[in-house]
Amino acid sequence: MTAEINPPGQSKSTLRRWLGLGQPGDASDETGTGSAADSSGAMRLSLQHEAQRELLEQISLFLLEYRLQVSPANLLAAHAAFSGANPRLARKIALKRADGQPVTQSWLDEVTASDSTDDKAETERLMAKLQSGVESFSTTTRKAASATGEYQEALTRQVDEIQRAESAEMVLSSLADMAKAMLERTRKVEEEMRRSEREASSLRKSLARAQRDAEVDHLTGLPNRRAFEGTLSRHYREAQAAIEPLTIAFCDIDHFKRVNDTHGHETGDRVIQAVGQALARISNANCHVARHGGEEFVILFRNVTRKEALEKIDAVRQQMAERRFVNRHTDEPIGSITFSGGIADVFAYPGPRDALEAADKALYRAKQEGRNQILLAEG
Repeated sequence: MTAEINPPGQSKSTLRRWLGLGQPGDASDETGTGSAADSSGAMRLSLQHEAQRELLEQISLFLLEYRLQVSPANLLAAHAAFSGANPRLARKIALKRADGQPVTQSWLDEVTASDSTDDKAETERLMAKLQSGVESFSTTTRKAASATGEYQEALTRQVDEIQRAESAEMVLSSLADMAKAMLERTRKVEEEMRRSEREASSLRKSLARAQRDAEVDHLTGLPNRRAFEGTLSRHYREAQAAIEPLTIAFCDIDHFKRVNDTHGHETGDRVIQAVGQALARISNANCHVARHGGEEFVILFRNVTRKEALEKIDAVRQQMAERRFVNRHTDEPIGSITFSGGIADVFAYPGPRDALEAADKALYRAKQEGRNQILLAEG
């Protein structure tokens, strides 16, 4: 879209038609034909259709409000935010609006690209590592196969020579030569196979390391979102069977972008590491801390109530707030680093994803109500 936009009514109507979303009675709406019977039918849209209409309305109004282009990337980002697929993005947009700040294209690109860039770099690193191991193993296997083929050819030649021998002495000599050749080539083949086995063992270890690396956040050393999802799924089943409490918390560093913009990304990384280390100190067999992405952390408590979880996280929050950080390069004071959080009882919701969304909503309230606090999910 250009900087010049149409009048609000016309713009929304045009964009709705572009998205395939007509209003009952619009010429482009297949359900609106003008007759009373058809109008009555259009009013009896299914709940799913109404939900889709509302979602598309939110997306269109969002793009128009901030004069964002109707591009595939922006449509995907808006859909992720307003459909609940990306609560992190939804919360950041809501906080922008609450603070009276505009959602610019550069800001939206930065927020949506941060996690995907990290994931892509890590995936490429692991793929290169695995490719190197596979190529090494393939080379050794080819060598072993080649040695076996050469051995078979030599054995065939020796058998042919024995068949052409004219005396017992020549046969015995040929047998002796063949036995020596067999022993020598067998030793070579065995060595090649042992080398192949070592390569296979090394490749298996590399695969295991790659799998572990794929579940570790390399900035903080904590499990990443992928690993946490597996942990959440496992403990959800176990806690449900054992009838034990399961509590989930979502935490987000306050004013993190300000730290990044003022002091640089290296200092921002140091702040993320410090918060990650502080939260990691409360982890144990019943407490699992992970970096969810960006400046966010997620914590799962097994056999711990919401109030007990709040006390544990709030103690960490207070300790962090009392610390004073300094820019290592400029000695300029950064000040205190705080974070906000939201906590939810997992079994109070239809599933783990709903509980995580409830914790995220509580986190959003904590941000709205002044930050530097931990709140329980409502309901």
